[in-house]
Amino acid sequence: MPSSGMPLGAAAAAASRAALPANATPRPATTLNPTPGEMADDAKLRRGKQLRPLLELKPYILRYPRMVAVALAALVASSLTMLTLPLAVRRMIDAGFTGSDGGLVNLYFAALIGLGLLLAIASATRFYAVNWLGERVVSDLRADVFRHLLRLGASFHEGVRTGELMSRLTADTTQLKSASGSSLSQALRNTIMFVGALAMMIVTSPQLTFLVLLTLAGVILPLLGFGRLVRAKSRGAQDTLAEASAYAAETLGAVRTVQASTAEDRASARFGTAVEKSFTAARDRLMARAVLTAAAIFLIVACILGVLWFGASRVAAGEMSGGRLGQFILYAIFAGAALAELSEVWGELSQAAGAAERLMELRAIVPEIVAPAEPLPLPVPPLGTLAFEAVRFAYPSRPELAALDGISFHVRKGETVALVGPSGAGKSTVLGLLERFYDPTGGRVLLDGVALDRCDPKAARARMALVPQDVAIFADTVAANIRYAHDDASDDDVRTAARLARADTFIAALPQGYDTQLGERGVTLSGGQRQRIALARAILQDAPVLLLDEATSALDAESEAAVQEALETVMSGRTTLVIAHRLATVQKADRILVLDQGRIVEEGTHAALLAKGGLYARLAELQLLTPEPVGRVSEPSGPDRIRT
Repeated sequence: MPSSGMPLGAAAAAASRAALPANATPRPATTLNPTPGEMADDAKLRRGKQLRPLLELKPYILRYPRMVAVALAALVASSLTMLTLPLAVRRMIDAGFTGSDGGLVNLYFAALIGLGLLLAIASATRFYAVNWLGERVVSDLRADVFRHLLRLGASFHEGVRTGELMSRLTADTTQLKSASGSSLSQALRNTIMFVGALAMMIVTSPQLTFLVLLTLAGVILPLLGFGRLVRAKSRGAQDTLAEASAYAAETLGAVRTVQASTAEDRASARFGTAVEKSFTAARDRLMARAVLTAAAIFLIVACILGVLWFGASRVAAGEMSGGRLGQFILYAIFAGAALAELSEVWGELSQAAGAAERLMELRAIVPEIVAPAEPLPLPVPPLGTLAFEAVRFAYPSRPELAALDGISFHVRKGETVALVGPSGAGKSTVLGLLERFYDPTGGRVLLDGVALDRCDPKAARARMALVPQDVAIFADTVAANIRYAHDDASDDDVRTAARLARADTFIAALPQGYDTQLGERGVTLSGGQRQRIALARAILQDAPVLLLDEATSALDAESEAAVQEALETVMSGRTTLVIAHRLATVQKADRILVLDQGRIVEEGTHAALLAKGGLYARLAELQLLTPEPVGRVSEPSGPDRIRT
């Protein structure tokens, strides 16, 4: 927005920036980071259910039944192969070494080599299959979460930082990669190994197995306790990382302001503090996992050594053969190793459960603006009519303050209506309701005679082309930005739209013309160039209704004259609702609606409203008396501007 004059529409966007709490489960959309009290309540509700969030991954995994079958088959094959090895070792010891039968020893060694080959093939197949599943699940989950985020309304996105969402889309989904692939596979494999080894231990020696089982309680209890701690630490680590990412994204997005304010050192220090906080949380998580692993390994080793000592005494007494003891020890080692790995995998799964919980919080948020189950069709061909009937609206964050207070007006086909009024009068809110970024709290908004809440939002928005004041330019080519709302448009159509928007001249001067890559948010373009790109985008959309929100506010006098001429061509035959600073646009409108405190206080043509001597006339008079700041020669002064 130009800084010259005293534009009364300067704060209009403030109303639309208010954060609206979304209807979400388990918590409101705007509270992605829970308070300590909420975290305590959650902990009580989820106690004993640490891995339940990972069950949300089940539909993603089951999308690929063939790969799941391959992974399970390879997993079972590798586990059974491992469980067969001690049997061959026992036979080799008892029948081979003690019997001095060299041929039998050779046979058993050959069998062991065959088992080793089978184990290698099964393990390699399992590795590929489970990691393929992990990558595939993460890719699908990222796409689904992103698609869901695009469906959430303006209130959600205005109440959450982009960096927080990016952290969940990247760091949290990466955290789930191992959980949905290798960690889950290891958990299943080690479970099979533990159960199988334990069963074979019972077959080999029930007495020794009973001694082992007595010590299991000392292993399992620490696993459960520390697993709960690891999950809590993981959630804290992910949240602090999200905070750091959000601040970094916000700061880099406004890097010019940071540098112009010489705030680089302060920004670096603040980010450093956030990163240090994230490191501290990660360190605590790693410490918890390390203690968990150390406790499990020590207890398992102590168990194995105790059983080995008891078994050795039985062999010495002649109550057990050396081969049987060797077989039992191998199975005990397998069971212990499986349990130790399960403790480590439990920590990883607990950590991934925290990430899954954060992602599923996003998935659980219900979009506020949805298509009805049976949407009413809009008339064909389009009528191009708009109507507000006793519309009331208040932002939920400020329910006591009405942004619109029972306004009613109709816009006929092909009519141009201008909205004028002080800052906060409700002009931008009118456009927001038309685009159905919000629903009114009372009354109805109609397009072509159909209430917006009764038709499909996509169908309604397709009939309206918006040229906003704050233009969104994407890091893509010029042509791709122009055809953003009409991606199947031909190159000739793109060039025609650019010519009508008076953008073809500066586009031709770019290094690769229409194929020039624009920087993020179009930082390589001037404000006027960005606005002409947006105008070309709206022209190409060819919608029957045109919404102009300060469409010429960033243009100098020469560019404004060219774009104004283009606008007159584009507006011809289209229904147009315009918020504008410039008298050139306002005075040519068929009607002017003057808003104040959410109400329409005046209505008429430019000449009629000036003659009436009301609010519009006072705004015009103030504008006429406002001198232009020194150095802003490109901005028209005097009667060429009016504060809106």
